[in-house]
Amino acid sequence: MNTQSNTSKLAKMAMLVAVSIVLVALIHLPILPMVPFLEYDPADIPILLGTFAFGPVAGLCLTFVTAILQGVTVSAQSGAYGILMHIIATSALVLVAGLIYSRNKTKKNAILGLVFGTLAMVLIMIPANMLITTKFMGLTLEALMPFMPWIILFNFIKAGVNSIVTFLVYKRISPFLHR
Repeated sequence: MNTQSNTSKLAKMAMLVAVSIVLVALIHLPILPMVPFLEYDPADIPILLGTFAFGPVAGLCLTFVTAILQGVTVSAQSGAYGILMHIIATSALVLVAGLIYSRNKTKKNAILGLVFGTLAMVLIMIPANMLITTKFMGLTLEALMPFMPWIILFNFIKAGVNSIVTFLVYKRISPFLHR
């Protein structure tokens, strides 16, 4: 790649990070009354768009930058815990989705990548919550366990909705990202 192409890609990735942070500032709402502390946000949509456009490594970079900037600005109340959980959850989603889609950029692979990425996020967040949430929140595992089915459902809904929206908008946004 030449310098102009790298600069263009970096600028587009920065724009995706900015859109992600603005989306979180505008849209963050509890979706399950049983776990109102878990809020849906569409931050992963621009990250997934960047992953499909630029590959899984770029998706991981977008994840780290977005999680850190979001964690010190619009989601500062969640602190290091929120940043870490965002990185773990979104990394699983974008890494799996990006690896599957990048092998052969077809509609079928986009769907498979998003489905398996959603499942990866849901599955990785089970031990992440059991290990990290208990430490950061000062909970025992026994105190957390009644919430686990709701946390799993929340992660499935969040990743699923963000994956569906990504699938619906990617082809419309793709020409801009590849220009």
